[in-house]
Amino acid sequence: MATNANCEMPLTHHPHWFSPKSGIYHSKHAPVDLPNDPFLDLVSFIFSHRHNGVSALVDSSSGCSISYPKLLPLVKSVASGLHRMGVSQGDVVLLLLPNSIYYPIVFLAVLYIGAIVTPLNPLSSVYEIRRQVSECGVSLAFTVPENEKKLEPLGISVIAVPENEKGLKDGCFSCFCDLISCDFDLPKRPVIKQDDTAGILYSSGTTGVSKGVVLSHKNLVAMVELFVRFEASQYEGSCLRNVYLAVLPMFHVYGLSLFAVGLLSLGSTVVVMRKFDIDEVVRVIDEYKVTHFPVVPPMLTALIKRAKGVNGGEFQSLVQVSSGAAPLSMGVINEFIRAFPNVDFIQGYGMTESTAVGTRGFNTEKFRNYSSIGLLAPNMEAKVVDWNTGAFLPPGSSGELRLRGPSIMTGYLNNEEVTMSTIDKDGWLHTGDVVYFDHDGYLHISDRLKDIIKYKGFQIAPADLEAVLILHPEVVDVAVTRAMDEETGEIPVAFVVRKVGSVLSPKHIMDFVAEQVAPYKKVRKVFFTDKIPRSATGKILRKQLRNYLTSNL
Repeated sequence: MATNANCEMPLTHHPHWFSPKSGIYHSKHAPVDLPNDPFLDLVSFIFSHRHNGVSALVDSSSGCSISYPKLLPLVKSVASGLHRMGVSQGDVVLLLLPNSIYYPIVFLAVLYIGAIVTPLNPLSSVYEIRRQVSECGVSLAFTVPENEKKLEPLGISVIAVPENEKGLKDGCFSCFCDLISCDFDLPKRPVIKQDDTAGILYSSGTTGVSKGVVLSHKNLVAMVELFVRFEASQYEGSCLRNVYLAVLPMFHVYGLSLFAVGLLSLGSTVVVMRKFDIDEVVRVIDEYKVTHFPVVPPMLTALIKRAKGVNGGEFQSLVQVSSGAAPLSMGVINEFIRAFPNVDFIQGYGMTESTAVGTRGFNTEKFRNYSSIGLLAPNMEAKVVDWNTGAFLPPGSSGELRLRGPSIMTGYLNNEEVTMSTIDKDGWLHTGDVVYFDHDGYLHISDRLKDIIKYKGFQIAPADLEAVLILHPEVVDVAVTRAMDEETGEIPVAFVVRKVGSVLSPKHIMDFVAEQVAPYKKVRKVFFTDKIPRSATGKILRKQLRNYLTSNL
Protein backbone atom coordinates (compact mmCIF):
# COMPACT_ATOMS: atom_id res chain seq x y z
CA MET A 1 0.00 0.00 0.00
CA ALA A 2 2.44 2.64 -1.20
CA THR A 3 1.36 6.25 -1.59
CA ASN A 4 2.99 9.08 -3.47
CA ALA A 5 3.98 11.82 -1.05
CA ASN A 6 3.78 14.64 -3.61
CA CYS A 7 7.50 14.57 -4.15
CA GLU A 8 8.62 16.99 -6.84
CA MET A 9 11.10 14.57 -8.39
CA PRO A 10 9.76 12.17 -11.05
CA LEU A 11 9.90 8.60 -9.77
CA THR A 12 11.74 7.50 -12.92
CA HIS A 13 14.77 9.64 -12.02
CA HIS A 14 16.81 8.44 -9.09
CA PRO A 15 19.47 10.37 -7.14
CA HIS A 16 22.89 8.94 -6.41
CA TRP A 17 21.97 8.18 -2.80
CA PHE A 18 19.21 5.76 -3.78
CA SER A 19 19.72 2.48 -5.64
CA PRO A 20 16.57 1.33 -7.48
CA LYS A 21 18.20 -2.07 -8.00
CA SER A 22 18.73 -2.86 -4.29
CA GLY A 23 16.18 -0.44 -2.86
CA ILE A 24 18.85 0.91 -0.50
CA TYR A 25 19.05 4.56 0.54
CA HIS A 26 22.58 5.58 1.49
CA SER A 27 23.52 8.44 3.77
CA LYS A 28 24.29 11.67 1.94
CA HIS A 29 27.01 12.28 4.53
CA ALA A 30 30.51 10.93 4.02
CA PRO A 31 31.25 7.74 5.99
CA VAL A 32 32.80 8.13 9.43
CA ASP A 33 35.73 5.93 10.44
CA LEU A 34 34.81 3.89 13.50
CA PRO A 35 37.41 2.35 15.84
CA ASN A 36 38.37 -1.13 14.67
CA ASP A 37 40.17 -2.25 17.83
CA PRO A 38 38.11 -5.27 19.00
CA PHE A 39 39.22 -4.67 22.61
CA LEU A 40 38.02 -1.06 22.87
CA ASP A 41 35.40 -0.43 25.55
CA LEU A 42 33.08 2.58 25.69
CA VAL A 43 34.69 4.26 28.71
CA SER A 44 38.20 4.11 27.24
CA PHE A 45 36.81 5.45 23.96
CA ILE A 46 35.06 8.44 25.60
CA PHE A 47 38.11 9.47 27.59
CA SER A 48 40.49 8.99 24.66
CA HIS A 49 39.15 12.20 23.13
CA ARG A 50 41.14 15.32 23.96
CA HIS A 51 39.39 18.58 24.73
CA ASN A 52 39.67 21.62 26.97
CA GLY A 53 36.30 21.29 28.66
CA VAL A 54 36.14 22.61 32.23
CA SER A 55 32.76 21.85 33.82
CA ALA A 56 31.36 18.46 32.86
CA LEU A 57 28.21 18.07 34.97
CA VAL A 58 26.36 20.81 36.87
CA ASP A 59 23.41 20.32 39.24
CA SER A 60 20.80 22.91 38.23
CA SER A 61 19.30 23.39 41.70
CA SER A 62 22.43 23.72 43.85
CA GLY A 63 25.13 24.69 41.38
CA CYS A 64 27.27 21.74 42.55
CA SER A 65 29.50 20.64 39.68
CA ILE A 66 31.95 17.99 38.59
CA SER A 67 34.90 19.18 36.51
CA TYR A 68 36.39 17.29 33.59
CA PRO A 69 39.70 16.70 35.41
CA LYS A 70 37.75 14.96 38.21
CA LEU A 71 35.38 12.98 35.99
CA LEU A 72 37.52 9.95 35.09
CA PRO A 73 39.02 9.65 38.61
CA LEU A 74 35.46 9.54 40.02
CA VAL A 75 34.46 6.89 37.49
CA LYS A 76 37.51 4.81 38.42
CA SER A 77 36.84 5.31 42.12
CA VAL A 78 33.27 4.02 41.88
CA ALA A 79 34.44 1.17 39.63
CA SER A 80 37.07 0.17 42.21
CA GLY A 81 34.51 0.28 44.99
CA LEU A 82 32.10 -1.88 43.00
CA HIS A 83 34.87 -4.38 42.35
CA ARG A 84 35.64 -4.50 46.07
CA MET A 85 31.92 -5.17 46.71
CA GLY A 86 32.13 -8.20 44.44
CA VAL A 87 30.64 -6.79 41.24
CA SER A 88 32.44 -8.42 38.35
CA GLN A 89 32.45 -8.64 34.57
CA GLY A 90 29.08 -9.70 33.15
CA ASP A 91 27.09 -8.84 36.29
CA VAL A 92 23.97 -6.74 35.71
CA VAL A 93 23.41 -3.54 37.70
CA LEU A 94 20.05 -1.76 37.84
CA LEU A 95 19.94 2.05 37.69
CA LEU A 96 16.55 2.98 39.16
CA LEU A 97 17.43 6.65 39.23
CA PRO A 98 16.19 10.10 38.23
CA ASN A 99 18.61 12.52 36.58
CA SER A 100 21.54 13.64 38.69
CA ILE A 101 25.17 14.62 38.21
CA TYR A 102 26.06 11.16 39.54
CA TYR A 103 24.06 9.20 36.96
CA PRO A 104 26.77 9.31 34.24
CA ILE A 105 29.46 8.43 36.79
CA VAL A 106 27.62 5.34 38.01
CA PHE A 107 26.76 4.31 34.45
CA LEU A 108 30.35 4.59 33.23
CA ALA A 109 31.80 3.00 36.37
CA VAL A 110 29.70 -0.13 35.89
CA LEU A 111 30.86 -0.41 32.27
CA TYR A 112 34.48 0.25 33.28
CA ILE A 113 34.64 -3.09 35.12
CA GLY A 114 32.89 -4.97 32.34
CA ALA A 115 29.54 -5.17 34.09
CA ILE A 116 26.22 -4.35 32.40
CA VAL A 117 23.75 -1.54 33.12
CA THR A 118 19.99 -1.89 32.88
CA PRO A 119 18.25 1.48 33.46
CA LEU A 120 14.63 1.87 34.57
CA ASN A 121 12.25 4.73 35.27
CA PRO A 122 12.46 5.47 39.04
CA LEU A 123 8.67 5.85 39.11
CA SER A 124 8.19 2.24 38.02
CA SER A 125 5.92 -0.01 40.06
CA VAL A 126 7.05 -2.97 42.15
CA TYR A 127 5.66 -5.28 39.46
CA GLU A 128 7.68 -3.58 36.70
CA ILE A 129 10.86 -3.54 38.78
CA ARG A 130 10.51 -7.19 39.76
CA ARG A 131 10.07 -8.22 36.14
CA GLN A 132 13.18 -6.40 34.92
CA VAL A 133 15.30 -7.56 37.86
CA SER A 134 14.27 -11.16 37.18
CA GLU A 135 14.71 -11.10 33.41
CA CYS A 136 18.12 -9.40 33.52
CA GLY A 137 19.48 -11.27 36.54
CA VAL A 138 20.21 -8.04 38.42
CA SER A 139 22.54 -8.41 41.42
CA LEU A 140 22.87 -4.76 42.54
CA ALA A 141 20.71 -1.65 42.26
CA PHE A 142 21.39 2.09 42.53
CA THR A 143 18.31 4.08 43.49
CA VAL A 144 16.92 6.94 45.59
CA PRO A 145 15.89 6.41 49.24
CA GLU A 146 12.16 6.54 48.49
CA ASN A 147 12.53 3.47 46.24
CA GLU A 148 14.43 1.25 48.65
CA LYS A 149 11.24 -0.34 49.99
CA LYS A 150 10.28 -1.40 46.45
CA LEU A 151 13.59 -3.27 46.17
CA GLU A 152 13.65 -4.88 49.63
CA PRO A 153 11.66 -8.02 48.70
CA LEU A 154 13.89 -8.73 45.70
CA GLY A 155 16.94 -9.81 47.69
CA ILE A 156 19.49 -7.65 45.91
CA SER A 157 22.02 -5.18 47.28
CA VAL A 158 20.90 -1.55 47.10
CA ILE A 159 22.92 1.68 47.07
CA ALA A 160 21.15 5.02 47.57
CA VAL A 161 22.36 7.92 45.40
CA PRO A 162 22.03 11.62 46.38
CA GLU A 163 20.98 14.42 44.05
CA ASN A 164 24.23 16.37 44.49
CA GLU A 165 27.28 16.58 46.74
CA LYS A 166 25.32 18.27 49.54
CA GLY A 167 23.47 14.99 50.04
CA LEU A 168 26.71 13.11 50.69
CA LYS A 169 26.62 14.31 54.30
CA ASP A 170 23.37 12.42 54.89
CA GLY A 171 23.90 9.04 56.56
CA CYS A 172 21.62 7.20 54.15
CA PHE A 173 24.14 7.88 51.37
CA SER A 174 27.18 6.59 53.27
CA CYS A 175 27.66 3.61 50.98
CA PHE A 176 27.70 5.83 47.88
CA CYS A 177 30.00 8.27 49.65
CA ASP A 178 32.42 5.40 50.25
CA LEU A 179 32.28 4.49 46.57
CA ILE A 180 33.17 7.90 45.18
CA SER A 181 35.96 8.36 47.70
CA CYS A 182 37.36 4.86 47.24
CA ASP A 183 41.15 4.83 46.94
CA PHE A 184 41.27 1.12 46.21
CA ASP A 185 42.88 0.34 42.85
CA LEU A 186 41.58 -2.36 40.54
CA PRO A 187 44.15 -5.18 40.74
CA LYS A 188 43.65 -5.82 37.04
CA ARG A 189 41.00 -4.40 34.78
CA PRO A 190 39.13 -7.10 32.85
CA VAL A 191 39.54 -7.44 29.10
CA ILE A 192 36.44 -5.87 27.54
CA LYS A 193 35.59 -6.36 23.89
CA GLN A 194 33.60 -4.06 21.64
CA ASP A 195 31.15 -6.92 21.10
CA ASP A 196 30.56 -7.38 24.86
CA THR A 197 27.19 -6.33 26.24
CA ALA A 198 27.18 -2.88 27.85
CA GLY A 199 23.50 -2.22 28.47
CA ILE A 200 20.02 -3.72 28.50
CA LEU A 201 17.43 -1.02 27.81
CA TYR A 202 13.76 -1.86 27.69
CA SER A 203 11.68 -0.97 24.65
CA SER A 204 8.33 -2.01 23.27
CA GLY A 205 9.82 -2.43 19.81
CA THR A 206 7.34 -2.77 16.97
CA THR A 207 4.78 -4.82 18.87
CA GLY A 208 4.05 -6.69 22.10
CA VAL A 209 5.24 -6.19 25.66
CA SER A 210 8.45 -4.38 26.62
CA LYS A 211 11.60 -6.30 25.75
CA GLY A 212 15.22 -6.01 26.84
CA VAL A 213 17.27 -4.41 24.05
CA VAL A 214 20.83 -5.70 24.28
CA LEU A 215 23.38 -3.03 23.32
CA SER A 216 27.10 -3.69 23.01
CA HIS A 217 30.06 -1.39 23.63
CA LYS A 218 30.37 -1.30 19.83
CA ASN A 219 26.78 -0.05 19.48
CA LEU A 220 27.43 2.74 21.99
CA VAL A 221 30.76 3.72 20.41
CA ALA A 222 28.97 3.96 17.04
CA MET A 223 26.27 6.11 18.65
CA VAL A 224 28.84 8.54 20.05
CA GLU A 225 30.49 8.94 16.64
CA LEU A 226 27.45 8.84 14.33
CA PHE A 227 25.02 10.81 16.47
CA VAL A 228 26.58 13.07 19.09
CA ARG A 229 30.06 13.86 17.79
CA PHE A 230 28.94 13.97 14.16
CA GLU A 231 26.13 16.41 14.94
CA ALA A 232 28.53 18.68 16.84
CA SER A 233 30.88 18.64 13.85
CA GLN A 234 28.15 19.96 11.53
CA TYR A 235 27.94 23.31 13.26
CA GLU A 236 30.57 26.04 13.29
CA GLY A 237 32.15 27.11 16.52
CA SER A 238 33.75 25.22 19.35
CA CYS A 239 31.55 22.64 21.03
CA LEU A 240 33.40 23.45 24.27
CA ARG A 241 31.31 26.60 24.57
CA ASN A 242 28.13 24.58 24.33
CA VAL A 243 26.02 24.19 27.45
CA TYR A 244 23.35 21.49 27.26
CA LEU A 245 20.27 21.34 29.47
CA ALA A 246 19.62 17.74 30.54
CA VAL A 247 15.93 17.42 31.32
CA LEU A 248 15.35 14.35 29.17
CA PRO A 249 15.60 11.30 31.46
CA MET A 250 18.89 9.46 31.34
CA PHE A 251 17.11 6.12 31.76
CA HIS A 252 15.79 6.65 28.19
CA VAL A 253 18.11 6.04 25.24
CA TYR A 254 17.73 9.65 24.02
CA GLY A 255 18.93 11.24 27.27
CA LEU A 256 21.44 8.50 28.02
CA SER A 257 23.14 8.85 24.63
CA LEU A 258 23.61 12.59 25.02
CA PHE A 259 24.13 13.37 28.68
CA ALA A 260 25.66 10.22 30.16
CA VAL A 261 27.84 9.31 27.20
CA GLY A 262 28.34 11.30 24.00
CA LEU A 263 28.64 14.90 25.18
CA LEU A 264 31.28 13.91 27.74
CA SER A 265 33.61 13.03 24.87
CA LEU A 266 33.32 16.60 23.54
CA GLY A 267 34.04 18.61 26.67
CA SER A 268 30.55 20.15 26.65
CA THR A 269 28.89 21.24 29.88
CA VAL A 270 25.76 19.32 30.88
CA VAL A 271 23.43 21.12 33.30
CA VAL A 272 21.31 18.42 34.93
CA MET A 273 17.70 18.90 36.01
CA ARG A 274 15.98 16.25 38.11
CA LYS A 275 12.56 16.74 36.51
CA PHE A 276 10.89 19.03 34.00
CA ASP A 277 9.36 22.25 35.29
CA ILE A 278 8.96 25.01 32.73
CA ASP A 279 9.51 27.90 35.18
CA GLU A 280 12.66 26.20 36.44
CA VAL A 281 13.77 25.60 32.84
CA VAL A 282 13.55 29.33 32.11
CA ARG A 283 15.60 30.14 35.23
CA VAL A 284 18.25 27.53 34.45
CA ILE A 285 18.64 28.55 30.79
CA ASP A 286 19.21 32.14 31.90
CA GLU A 287 21.47 31.42 34.89
CA TYR A 288 23.73 28.86 33.22
CA LYS A 289 23.63 30.40 29.72
CA VAL A 290 22.30 27.21 28.18
CA THR A 291 22.92 27.01 24.42
CA HIS A 292 21.37 23.62 23.53
CA PHE A 293 18.08 22.18 24.76
CA PRO A 294 17.09 18.67 23.54
CA VAL A 295 13.38 18.05 24.15
CA VAL A 296 10.40 15.81 23.48
CA PRO A 297 7.23 17.37 21.97
CA PRO A 298 5.37 18.11 25.25
CA MET A 299 8.41 20.04 26.51
CA LEU A 300 8.49 22.00 23.26
CA THR A 301 4.81 22.90 23.61
CA ALA A 302 5.37 24.11 27.18
CA LEU A 303 8.39 26.14 26.05
CA ILE A 304 6.34 27.84 23.31
CA LYS A 305 3.55 28.76 25.74
CA ARG A 306 6.07 30.08 28.28
CA ALA A 307 7.91 32.13 25.64
CA LYS A 308 4.80 34.23 25.05
CA GLY A 309 5.18 35.74 28.51
CA VAL A 310 8.95 36.21 28.70
CA ASN A 311 10.77 39.45 29.23
CA GLY A 312 13.62 40.58 27.02
CA GLY A 313 16.37 38.96 29.07
CA GLU A 314 15.21 35.35 28.91
CA PHE A 315 16.36 32.68 26.43
CA GLN A 316 19.09 34.99 25.09
CA SER A 317 21.78 32.28 25.23
CA LEU A 318 19.70 29.61 23.47
CA VAL A 319 21.19 28.58 20.11
CA GLN A 320 19.43 25.31 19.29
CA VAL A 321 16.41 23.27 20.33
CA SER A 322 16.21 19.71 19.04
CA SER A 323 13.20 17.42 19.29
CA GLY A 324 12.88 13.66 19.11
CA ALA A 325 11.14 10.55 20.53
CA ALA A 326 7.73 11.43 19.01
CA PRO A 327 6.35 13.20 15.90
CA LEU A 328 5.57 16.91 15.79
CA SER A 329 2.87 18.67 13.78
CA MET A 330 3.87 21.46 11.40
CA GLY A 331 1.59 23.76 13.38
CA VAL A 332 3.67 23.33 16.53
CA ILE A 333 6.90 23.76 14.55
CA ASN A 334 5.67 27.02 13.04
CA GLU A 335 4.65 28.27 16.50
CA PHE A 336 8.15 27.55 17.77
CA ILE A 337 9.79 29.36 14.84
CA ARG A 338 7.60 32.42 15.48
CA ALA A 339 8.33 32.37 19.22
CA PHE A 340 12.08 31.74 18.77
CA PRO A 341 13.09 33.26 15.40
CA ASN A 342 16.80 33.28 16.33
CA VAL A 343 16.97 29.71 17.64
CA ASP A 344 17.81 26.82 15.31
CA PHE A 345 15.26 24.00 15.40
CA ILE A 346 15.90 20.43 14.26
CA GLN A 347 14.24 17.06 14.58
CA GLY A 348 15.81 13.63 14.76
CA TYR A 349 14.82 9.98 14.65
CA GLY A 350 16.21 6.98 16.43
CA MET A 351 15.08 3.93 18.38
CA THR A 352 16.36 2.12 21.42
CA GLU A 353 17.00 -0.76 18.99
CA SER A 354 19.23 1.53 16.88
CA THR A 355 21.01 3.03 19.93
CA ALA A 356 19.34 6.38 19.15
CA VAL A 357 21.04 6.54 15.72
CA GLY A 358 18.91 7.10 12.64
CA THR A 359 18.50 10.60 11.26
CA ARG A 360 19.18 14.15 12.31
CA GLY A 361 18.12 17.44 10.75
CA PHE A 362 20.60 20.19 9.92
CA ASN A 363 19.66 23.71 8.88
CA THR A 364 21.88 26.09 6.97
CA GLU A 365 21.38 29.66 5.80
CA LYS A 366 20.58 28.35 2.33
CA PHE A 367 18.45 25.32 3.20
CA ARG A 368 15.95 24.78 5.99
CA ASN A 369 13.78 21.70 6.30
CA TYR A 370 12.01 22.02 9.64
CA SER A 371 9.31 19.43 9.01
CA SER A 372 11.57 16.47 8.26
CA ILE A 373 13.27 14.21 10.77
CA GLY A 374 16.54 14.74 8.94
CA LEU A 375 19.09 13.03 6.75
CA LEU A 376 20.33 9.51 7.36
CA ALA A 377 23.25 9.46 9.77
CA PRO A 378 26.68 8.53 8.37
CA ASN A 379 27.31 4.79 7.91
CA MET A 380 23.56 4.10 8.05
CA GLU A 381 21.47 2.57 5.28
CA ALA A 382 17.71 2.50 4.87
CA LYS A 383 14.96 0.89 2.86
CA VAL A 384 11.34 1.94 2.43
CA VAL A 385 9.23 -1.15 1.88
CA ASP A 386 5.62 -1.69 0.81
CA TRP A 387 4.26 -3.48 3.87
CA ASN A 388 1.89 -5.60 1.79
CA THR A 389 4.12 -6.75 -1.06
CA GLY A 390 7.62 -6.24 0.36
CA ALA A 391 8.59 -4.20 -2.72
CA PHE A 392 11.28 -1.52 -2.40
CA LEU A 393 9.95 2.02 -2.78
CA PRO A 394 11.69 5.05 -4.34
CA PRO A 395 11.74 8.64 -3.07
CA GLY A 396 8.26 10.10 -2.79
CA SER A 397 6.54 6.84 -1.80
CA SER A 398 5.50 5.90 1.72
CA GLY A 399 6.27 2.54 3.28
CA GLU A 400 7.84 0.89 6.31
CA LEU A 401 11.30 2.12 7.27
CA ARG A 402 14.09 -0.41 7.67
CA LEU A 403 17.52 0.52 8.99
CA ARG A 404 20.94 -1.12 8.87
CA GLY A 405 24.23 0.01 10.38
CA PRO A 406 26.78 -0.42 13.19
CA SER A 407 24.48 0.91 15.92
CA ILE A 408 21.73 -1.70 15.47
CA MET A 409 21.20 -3.72 18.66
CA THR A 410 22.62 -7.17 19.27
CA GLY A 411 19.07 -8.42 19.78
CA TYR A 412 16.32 -8.79 22.37
CA LEU A 413 17.26 -10.38 25.70
CA ASN A 414 16.41 -14.09 25.83
CA ASN A 415 14.03 -13.73 22.88
CA GLU A 416 15.53 -15.14 19.71
CA GLU A 417 12.15 -15.50 17.98
CA VAL A 418 11.24 -11.81 18.28
CA THR A 419 14.82 -10.79 17.47
CA MET A 420 14.66 -12.73 14.19
CA SER A 421 11.33 -11.16 13.28
CA THR A 422 12.70 -7.66 14.01
CA ILE A 423 16.17 -7.96 12.46
CA ASP A 424 16.12 -10.01 9.26
CA LYS A 425 18.88 -12.27 7.97
CA ASP A 426 20.46 -9.38 6.05
CA GLY A 427 20.71 -7.20 9.18
CA TRP A 428 17.77 -4.87 8.46
CA LEU A 429 15.92 -3.56 11.50
CA HIS A 430 12.19 -3.47 10.81
CA THR A 431 11.13 -0.24 12.54
CA GLY A 432 7.37 -0.40 12.01
CA ASP A 433 7.33 3.31 11.16
CA VAL A 434 5.78 4.61 7.93
CA VAL A 435 8.03 7.14 6.19
CA TYR A 436 9.08 8.58 2.85
CA PHE A 437 12.25 10.24 1.55
CA ASP A 438 11.82 13.54 -0.26
CA HIS A 439 13.81 14.58 -3.34
CA ASP A 440 16.54 16.15 -1.16
CA GLY A 441 17.11 12.95 0.81
CA TYR A 442 15.30 14.14 3.93
CA LEU A 443 13.17 11.62 5.77
CA HIS A 444 9.57 12.34 6.77
CA ILE A 445 7.58 10.21 9.20
CA SER A 446 3.88 10.00 8.41
CA ASP A 447 2.46 7.19 10.55
CA ARG A 448 3.44 3.98 12.23
CA LEU A 449 2.49 0.40 11.81
CA LYS A 450 3.19 -0.45 15.38
CA ASP A 451 0.70 0.02 18.16
CA ILE A 452 2.99 1.78 20.58
CA ILE A 453 1.54 4.75 22.45
CA LYS A 454 3.86 7.73 22.87
CA TYR A 455 2.89 9.75 25.93
CA LYS A 456 5.16 12.78 26.44
CA GLY A 457 7.84 10.95 24.46
CA PHE A 458 7.66 7.81 26.62
CA GLN A 459 6.77 4.52 24.97
CA ILE A 460 3.82 2.58 26.36
CA ALA A 461 3.09 -0.92 25.11
CA PRO A 462 -0.67 -1.58 24.99
CA ALA A 463 0.06 -5.23 25.78
CA ASP A 464 1.66 -4.21 29.10
CA LEU A 465 -1.50 -2.43 30.22
CA GLU A 466 -3.74 -5.21 28.92
CA ALA A 467 -1.75 -7.72 30.98
CA VAL A 468 -2.50 -5.66 34.10
CA LEU A 469 -6.19 -5.05 33.33
CA ILE A 470 -7.08 -8.64 32.51
CA LEU A 471 -6.12 -9.59 36.07
CA HIS A 472 -9.06 -7.59 37.45
CA PRO A 473 -11.67 -10.13 38.62
CA GLU A 474 -14.52 -8.27 36.91
CA VAL A 475 -12.79 -7.80 33.53
CA VAL A 476 -13.63 -10.39 30.86
CA ASP A 477 -11.68 -8.91 27.95
CA VAL A 478 -9.72 -5.75 27.29
CA ALA A 479 -7.90 -3.81 24.59
CA VAL A 480 -5.76 -0.69 24.91
CA THR A 481 -5.03 1.76 22.13
CA ARG A 482 -4.00 5.37 21.69
CA ALA A 483 -5.96 8.57 21.31
CA MET A 484 -4.44 11.83 20.13
CA ASP A 485 -3.98 14.47 22.80
CA GLU A 486 -2.84 18.02 22.11
CA GLU A 487 -0.88 18.43 25.34
CA THR A 488 0.84 15.04 25.69
CA GLY A 489 0.88 13.67 22.15
CA GLU A 490 -1.06 10.47 22.80
CA ILE A 491 -2.88 8.91 25.75
CA PRO A 492 -3.71 5.26 26.59
CA VAL A 493 -7.40 4.44 26.24
CA ALA A 494 -8.86 1.15 27.48
CA PHE A 495 -11.82 -0.71 25.98
CA VAL A 496 -13.17 -3.06 28.63
CA VAL A 497 -15.67 -5.93 28.58
CA ARG A 498 -17.13 -6.31 32.09
CA LYS A 499 -18.57 -9.43 33.68
CA VAL A 500 -22.35 -9.62 33.54
CA GLY A 501 -23.78 -7.66 36.46
CA SER A 502 -20.56 -5.75 37.16
CA VAL A 503 -20.89 -2.10 38.13
CA LEU A 504 -17.24 -1.22 37.48
CA SER A 505 -16.82 2.46 36.64
CA PRO A 506 -14.13 4.09 34.46
CA LYS A 507 -12.57 5.47 37.67
CA HIS A 508 -12.32 1.95 39.14
CA ILE A 509 -10.46 0.79 36.03
CA MET A 510 -8.11 3.78 35.96
CA ASP A 511 -7.34 3.49 39.69
CA PHE A 512 -6.67 -0.26 39.36
CA VAL A 513 -4.08 0.34 36.63
CA ALA A 514 -2.54 3.38 38.36
CA GLU A 515 -1.69 1.29 41.43
CA GLN A 516 0.44 -1.09 39.34
CA VAL A 517 2.26 0.99 36.74
CA ALA A 518 4.46 4.07 36.49
CA PRO A 519 2.47 7.33 36.40
CA TYR A 520 3.11 8.00 32.71
CA LYS A 521 1.56 4.63 31.83
CA LYS A 522 -1.78 5.29 33.48
CA VAL A 523 -4.96 4.72 31.46
CA ARG A 524 -6.53 8.13 30.82
CA LYS A 525 -9.92 7.14 29.37
CA VAL A 526 -12.12 4.02 29.59
CA PHE A 527 -14.89 2.80 27.30
CA PHE A 528 -17.06 -0.18 28.18
CA THR A 529 -18.03 -2.44 25.29
CA ASP A 530 -19.74 -5.78 24.69
CA LYS A 531 -16.96 -7.18 22.53
CA ILE A 532 -13.34 -6.49 21.58
CA PRO A 533 -12.87 -6.56 17.78
CA ARG A 534 -10.42 -9.32 16.86
CA SER A 535 -9.12 -11.01 13.73
CA ALA A 536 -9.59 -14.70 12.98
CA THR A 537 -6.27 -15.37 14.70
CA GLY A 538 -7.33 -13.48 17.81
CA LYS A 539 -5.30 -10.33 17.17
CA ILE A 540 -6.92 -7.15 18.47
CA LEU A 541 -8.06 -4.92 15.62
CA ARG A 542 -6.80 -1.68 17.10
CA LYS A 543 -7.46 0.30 13.96
CA GLN A 544 -11.20 -0.21 14.51
CA LEU A 545 -10.84 1.05 18.07
CA ARG A 546 -8.91 4.11 16.91
CA ASN A 547 -11.54 4.82 14.28
CA TYR A 548 -14.18 4.72 17.02
CA LEU A 549 -12.16 7.19 19.10
CA THR A 550 -11.73 9.53 16.13
CA SER A 551 -15.50 9.60 15.72
CA ASN A 552 -16.38 9.89 19.41
CA LEU A 553 -13.69 12.05 21.06
